[in-house]
Amino acid sequence: MSTQPVFPQADFSTRIDRLGPCKIPSPVSLRHFVADSRRIVYDMDEERLKTRASEKQRLVSFEEAGPREQVYFDPRETTAAIVTCGGLCPGLNDVIRSLFHTLHYVYRVGDIRGIRFGYAGLNPIVGWPMIDLNPDTVRDIHEDGGTYLGSSRGPQPVETMVDTLQKEGIDILFTIGGDGTLRGAQAIYEEITRRELPISVIGIPKTIDNDINLVSRTFGFDTAVSEAAESIRCVHTEAEAAVNGIGIVKLMGRHSGFIAASASIAQADTNFVLVPEVPFELDGPKGFLAALQKRLKNRHHAVIVVAEGAGQNLFDKDTGTDASGNKRLGDIGLLLKEKIAAHFDKLDIGVTIKYIDPSYIIRSVPANPHDCVFCVFLAQQAVHAAMAGKTGMLVGNWNNRYVYIPIESATEKRKKINPEGMLWLSVLQSTGQPEKMTSS
Repeated sequence: MSTQPVFPQADFSTRIDRLGPCKIPSPVSLRHFVADSRRIVYDMDEERLKTRASEKQRLVSFEEAGPREQVYFDPRETTAAIVTCGGLCPGLNDVIRSLFHTLHYVYRVGDIRGIRFGYAGLNPIVGWPMIDLNPDTVRDIHEDGGTYLGSSRGPQPVETMVDTLQKEGIDILFTIGGDGTLRGAQAIYEEITRRELPISVIGIPKTIDNDINLVSRTFGFDTAVSEAAESIRCVHTEAEAAVNGIGIVKLMGRHSGFIAASASIAQADTNFVLVPEVPFELDGPKGFLAALQKRLKNRHHAVIVVAEGAGQNLFDKDTGTDASGNKRLGDIGLLLKEKIAAHFDKLDIGVTIKYIDPSYIIRSVPANPHDCVFCVFLAQQAVHAAMAGKTGMLVGNWNNRYVYIPIESATEKRKKINPEGMLWLSVLQSTGQPEKMTSS
């Protein structure tokens, strides 16, 4: 496989692998092609850019997405397959539909398959044969939430999955999913490389938590924030309607609290935001319960938004791992409800607590228009990459441009809220909560 240069001052690679030279004229009718040499700078900080320029350092940059003038695959002889994995997320069907439309109508690829129920559909022992996709099957799927292809969690034997791709004559595999799915795609890509097979593996990052490294935003996040803000509005109404009313909303966010933070800023009725990135304690004069008690004394109601991965240090029991290998989380929402009730009962202060967990409702709704547009862009750029023979990469949005990012670099770590950054500062300003709710 041919490669492009690595930019040495980065602690991650921006190199995109390609199956081989592109010798076939692109069938794309709109003649606005992007050269492989087009780059999007990673770091936009003006002072650092000046420093690197003065020191004549080559800037870290990503390959810009877009249609190439020459392609690797002959569309007439190409078979593509699409798989969705992991939890549900608004926009999955939009991506599936847009992948099909771009392959079918723009590149005239005639054989497009759907892999059913995640990576399990690549294991013949499980018994889910691929389905043929056509204009009728995908016509209206974007109007529904969920995924037309079905999904599943957990790994499958990588050798078996590649055997299936080879047996079915798949030339391009589009994997739509989050961190676990992308790690699976990386394993498939590495096995394909080991066997020297001409199969392209392209990822489209899907996580409602918006926690994929080197990606500014993932599809479904905008819809999730909108739906979460509505839940906050409702629980605020409940809290205000009672003396010492307390509303608790638990939102998605195993490792990163982007939904909780963003929805709270959007709704602006939240008094406490608890996220995995910012530790807190329940007890003590500077703890959360003391801050909540002060809030009730002054305002007689409070709204608490907590990300599902926050406060996991408060649980003593190890709950093991799920099918994807993720640690099972303790229910921080129920724990807060219990601890808050016990705290004020001990003080003989009457409180009314309303607890809402809208997570699965939010995951299952159709994408809003903003996310729909975003899904189309991602799918189109993914197809352009695949047809040009690029592989082992995902499509992402960075500095408001669409770029190609190696899967390995994107899965090296998770994107998290910076407790010193603007987002968290805005949360503190919007809520008025203490900057620290710990004794240290």
